Amino acid sequence: MPVWLSKLALPRLHEAALARCLQALRGQGAEGWRALDGLWLYAYSAAAPAMQDGPAIECVALTPTCDLPGAAVGAPVAVHYIVETDVLPEFEDELNAWYDQEHLPGLARVPGTIRARRYQAAGQSPRYYACYDLTSTDVFGSPEWLAVRATDWSSRVRPAFRNTRRTMFRRDELL
Repeated sequence: MPVWLSKLALPRLHEAALARCLQALRGQGAEGWRALDGLWLYAYSAAAPAMQDGPAIECVALTPTCDLPGAAVGAPVAVHYIVETDVLPEFEDELNAWYDQEHLPGLARVPGTIRARRYQAAGQSPRYYACYDLTSTDVFGSPEWLAVRATDWSSRVRPAFRNTRRTMFRRDELL
């Protein structure tokens, strides 16, 4: 069953449009996250919001591919970190093997990681989403986190990323 990710580009929304989008998302029981830089609001829901057309809101159906409890499972989530990317076609199998066998499990084991998940968006770009619930922004720069990012396998796969966006979020009170 897909998870719906709704993306709102906040600087491009007028107050009335934002209110309509938020109302549609609330109607679906969405869980909202605002980018620390204030540029985006992302919301996860079990169904697509009624209002999904137009420049205000982009809806993506995500199929879960991996969900791992982290070293800090059960702790309150302070930040939600997302990596969205496409990959060169010839690296697709290697990307999936790397994420599933090394990268996601390694980051899940880092102290302060609550949960690590992967999703795939069929027929859309970006196609791959990796999401991490963390106890603080400090986890992201910890020696343990950086060690997982610095493996030989990571160095081979990461240059094949295309159309990549990395964003740190905090829970949004509007939803």
